Amino acid sequence: MASESDLTGKKFVLIDLSGTLHVGDEATPRAVEALASLKTHGFTVLFVTNTTKDSKQKLHERLIRLGFDIHVAELYTSMSATRLHVEKQGLRPMLLIEEEAKKDFEGISVIDPNCVVVGLSPKDFCYETLNIAMRLILEKDGPIIAVHAGRRYMSPSGMNMGPGCFVAGLEYATGQTAKVFGKPEISFFESALSYVGCIDPSKAVMIGDDVRDDVFGAQQAGMTGILVRTGKYLPDDETKFLGIKPDFTCENFAEAVDMLLGANKRLS
Repeated sequence: MASESDLTGKKFVLIDLSGTLHVGDEATPRAVEALASLKTHGFTVLFVTNTTKDSKQKLHERLIRLGFDIHVAELYTSMSATRLHVEKQGLRPMLLIEEEAKKDFEGISVIDPNCVVVGLSPKDFCYETLNIAMRLILEKDGPIIAVHAGRRYMSPSGMNMGPGCFVAGLEYATGQTAKVFGKPEISFFESALSYVGCIDPSKAVMIGDDVRDDVFGAQQAGMTGILVRTGKYLPDDETKFLGIKPDFTCENFAEAVDMLLGANKRLS
């Protein structure tokens, strides 16, 4: 059983956005002040997100409006990792992502597509469009590339299905296995840590509202996982998934920061 003393010396903090720092256009309780305090005390922070509805620029603008002191360079998205892969492989994607998010793929040719990139795009998750995607994969023998395969996400209107079930549907229909980016992939957490210069994952903490994608993914990469009871959290998430147990569970992001600061107070 982890104790708060186990947080001593951890100076790298990866933070989920939607559901953790904010839900829709409202910050979670004391989140703005908590983030400012975390930075003031010398922690290196990186915001890691599977968000595929918005471009990185629009995401940054929203966070600034909510009062957060965050720089664009502190945002590490699964969309960025996906675009890099598409570029390196010379692929031409059929993009099943929101129009705003397509800005992150500007400069990538989508003429005569030879792969399918799946993000979060509710308007595309219909039989007709998914049929087109399936046929493209079968006819071109092209890969399925998932920006992430999340199960669900929270919005102001309530819980919503994530793209994971549609990725699974394309896999089932084509017999292919998707290349998945984003949380909870270990490679995503490893690349995020490398981005901030952390070579020892035991020095890092992940704070998020998804026990599988945020907490378990981070733990698999050697980090400490803190679950918060906001956003997509459901009662007993920290106990009902076999083999998944957060190192810590807090009411919200601010409480997690208070715990981190308390554990590291003597090192300040």
